[in-house]
Amino acid sequence: MVAVVLSVAAVVQTAVLSRIPFPGATPDLVLLVAVSIALVQGPTRGAAVCFSAGLLLDVVPPADGAVGRWALVMCVVGWFVGRASDAVEGSAWLPLLVVAGACAATLGGYAAVGWLIGDVRVTASVVGSALPAALLYDVLFSPFVVPPVMALARRFEVTATYARTVR
Repeated sequence: MVAVVLSVAAVVQTAVLSRIPFPGATPDLVLLVAVSIALVQGPTRGAAVCFSAGLLLDVVPPADGAVGRWALVMCVVGWFVGRASDAVEGSAWLPLLVVAGACAATLGGYAAVGWLIGDVRVTASVVGSALPAALLYDVLFSPFVVPPVMALARRFEVTATYARTVR
């Protein structure tokens, strides 16, 4: 289920969202989906899901950075988001706040790793203009992505747990 949902998100992000001329940045649908799943599955699985999503972002065109940057940053963020899974249980607004924080941390972390490895495209002016726009788009897309993906992840988690107990 996770692979299918992440793949669909990557296709929509690459084929649809990247072609729309959003000012400043593009919404990161893959990040929203991965963080939503991490909120349901906890820290270990959250880190694994976010690592997979990051690796997907690293290799799917128009990827142009070093392979592993997104995977590293999203893995760490996924673990922290997974740690918050118990706290957001039953809340309508808290998951959206966690997603907003995760988006800011991921984008900031990606820029920081780029700066550390000497990516010449990472400058204070680029980060200063792209980060607020990307965060705004991710927050605006969150109410339409996070609740359905979390519900889907819960449904499949219950089904998988039931299947393991029946064996």
